[in-house]
Amino acid sequence: MRIYLTGLLVLLTTALHAQDTLRLSIRQADSLFLQHNLQILAEKYQIDIAKSIEIQDKLWNNPSFGVEISAYNPSRGAFDVGRNGQKAFTIQQLITRAGKRNKQVALDVESTRKAEYQFYDLIRTLKFDLRQIFFESYYLEQTVALYDTQIATLTTTVNAFDKEYNRKNISLKEVVRLKALLFELTNERANILFELQENQRDLRTLLSTERPVKSIVDSSEIQRYHLDRYNLAALREKALQSRADLKVAQSEAKQAELNYTLQKALAKPDVQVGAIYDQASNYQNNYFGLNATIDLPFFNRNQGNIRAAKSSISYYKTAETAKQNSVTNEVDAAVQKVGIADKAFQSVESQFSDQFQLLSKGIYDNFQKQNITLLEFIDFIETYNESIKEFNRLQADRIKVYEELNYVVGEELFN
Repeated sequence: MRIYLTGLLVLLTTALHAQDTLRLSIRQADSLFLQHNLQILAEKYQIDIAKSIEIQDKLWNNPSFGVEISAYNPSRGAFDVGRNGQKAFTIQQLITRAGKRNKQVALDVESTRKAEYQFYDLIRTLKFDLRQIFFESYYLEQTVALYDTQIATLTTTVNAFDKEYNRKNISLKEVVRLKALLFELTNERANILFELQENQRDLRTLLSTERPVKSIVDSSEIQRYHLDRYNLAALREKALQSRADLKVAQSEAKQAELNYTLQKALAKPDVQVGAIYDQASNYQNNYFGLNATIDLPFFNRNQGNIRAAKSSISYYKTAETAKQNSVTNEVDAAVQKVGIADKAFQSVESQFSDQFQLLSKGIYDNFQKQNITLLEFIDFIETYNESIKEFNRLQADRIKVYEELNYVVGEELFN
């Protein structure tokens, strides 16, 4: 009864865990990522901040209003502000010259555009990470399933050999060697599970979920990865037009030019105009006057800021050119990687894993019937497991380099 209850508990726990698991295709993972990733949601606020600064700098300067009253008159006492007392009022307005306000707004607009490009570049980078981990996890799970099958079958074989050893039909050496192989497979499986747990951590972070994520991949998802429609020149051109990080560099160069224009405008002094009413302290009572003030640009003509802004143009233009060169080189390298991965994948027969699996089914029976030796059996199991593991790794790496090409071009090439 106790064993029955324990088994039932394990089954229920497994069922609940499976029910709680997020089973996602790559498209579903992309959608969930865009909706819930916290880094993306946070980066959106940077755009809002930039737009708010843009709104603020479009506003006119407020006028200033001043009041002066008589605090104390020896002959009439404190606060002599009546009809025969004294009070004065002033109002002033700052008038900017040389188009400073419009130039500042133009700089703000470009700053907002840069924030948007940084947002898209963050999406590009995180989506690349998501897809790499997603497909790697899928193929690691395939490898774990292989090890599960092998370990279960080998455990049965070891138990059978234990019985034969107890009957003195086989040597202890054979039993120990089989148990060593079982230990080796169990250890390798544990190492793969460690990798999967790290991937789970990253997937949950990217998708902002606490639930386990299971990658679901069908053949149509794999078949779309091919380069038939594109050549190197077209991919370079697409990258130069689409890469958000290149647009960030271009925006920085544009901002440097706009800032240079603004700094030159700031060398022109602004004018402050105003009006004044003075009740009794001027040359006549109830005096009304106009005034204007302007800084005289004898010493400070904003020379340092203008020079720095001019040097910034050269700096950011050079950085933009360097980024363009980097983008084209990244595209070249990614295309080369795709070619290498495709060649390696195509060199493996399509029936590779099927043939191995078919052979594997007969190996255990033949070994137990002593049609093959212990060394032949162990050699086959090790070769089989390593080959399937590497084949799964090859498939994952092939998709990774295609996704890297998506990443360096900055577009979805394989829809």
